[in-house]
This record gives sequence, C-alpha cells and structure tokens, in this order.
Amino acid sequence: MSAKTMPLIKGFIPMSPRCTGPDLDWSRDGATHHRAAAAPLLGALRALADDMPQDRAGVRLHGHAALPPLLATGPIRAIAARGLGPAARPVRAVLFDKNPAANRSLGWHQDRTIAVRERVDVPGFGRWSVKQGIQHVEPPFEITEAMVTLRIHLDDTPGDNAPLLIAAGSHLLGRIAEDAVAETVTRCGIATCLAAAGDIWSYATPILHASAAASGKRRRRVLQVDYAARDLPGGLTWLGI
Repeated sequence: MSAKTMPLIKGFIPMSPRCTGPDLDWSRDGATHHRAAAAPLLGALRALADDMPQDRAGVRLHGHAALPPLLATGPIRAIAARGLGPAARPVRAVLFDKNPAANRSLGWHQDRTIAVRERVDVPGFGRWSVKQGIQHVEPPFEITEAMVTLRIHLDDTPGDNAPLLIAAGSHLLGRIAEDAVAETVTRCGIATCLAAAGDIWSYATPILHASAAASGKRRRRVLQVDYAARDLPGGLTWLGI
C-alpha cells in the first residue's frame, strides 16, 4: 500500500527508511530532537501522569498546580523560547497515554484548533467545539504557524512503541486540504521521531503528523504542550495551563 492509498484517519501508516536524528533541521524540516532535555524533571512529570485517567486517548490538562513550575519556566519552556522568543508561554497541554486499555492509531493531520478560556466570536475564527469541557476554535493559519509544540516523552519510544511520524517540511506549505494530505506526505517524505524517556521533540505546530498504534503491552506516555508568544485578538484569551 502506498501513501497515496493509505487511510487518513485510522489504519495502515507507511514507514519510511528515513529515520530522525541529528540530521533534522528546524527551518527545513520543522522538527528538532532534544535528547534528555526533560530528564531532570522526569519524576515529577510521571507523578503528574499517574494521577490522570488511563482509559482515554488524550487528557487535556488545565489548572493543575504542578504544571506551571514544569512548563512555564525552566528547561522545557527554554526550548520553546528558542523559536518564539522570551514571550513564549504554554497555552495548551494534553497527556497522551497509549496503553493496552487505550491504544489507537492516528492518521495524518495538521493541528488546527487552539484552546481558549471562553467563546468570543471573532472574524476569522470558526468551527467551535467543546472537548472535555474546554472551548476550542480553529484560528486563522497565521496563529498556528506562529506556535511551537513540544512532545515530552515519559517513556521510551522506539520504532515499535508508536513514535510520532512527521512529513518533514510540510509546515512550510500552509493549511493543507484533506484531499491533498496523502500526496503531501509522499512528496515530503516521512521522518520517525524515536525517543528515550526524558527526551523532547519540538515541532512547528502546523506540521503534518501521525502515529501508529503501539505494539506489545508497554505504555507510551507523551505530554504534548503548545506554546505561543502572541496574544489573541478581539477579546479571545488562550486557555493556558
């Protein structure tokens, strides 16, 4: 099965012989591997994850006292600030826990929504939704292209434990129509974001990405955090953490 015929939501996700490593360039590929960057905080991050439900594909985190010290200051935030500048701040956090009770594949897509404190109708913002009680909205593309996403690995993520797959360079192509996703993945090529516990992957928020279901019975916990440096217009406010 080729990338052109793959399901876009669930099912087979083709792997590429091109694996990630120090060869990935942020400006060209849209992703960077930061080895052991979260290792000193791994105990605190795992303690936070242990308090979360394990039967959901993703748990949106907000209002937990442990989050700001971990994500709004220190070495994790410093990675986001490299791309966004000193105003970088966490605006959404989601814990993904793939385990035997919650294990599914995720087809190729761009992250297009942001989390906000309350609904305010502003021109250019639409497709409102509520996820786990939190207001989400799709903003103009210039909002998401000015964001950085960090994936903080709480467990080892080798090739058989559902590593993130990215279409390298797709962050430079703007908003990609759903019927153009497969062709874009084929054209860009696939990079596989292998990681050890304590590693962080940073990527441009609009990059096309996917992941397969994990094999075996190991857990694959990833804390995914979106960062932004700009305020939202028209009275909209980032949810934050």
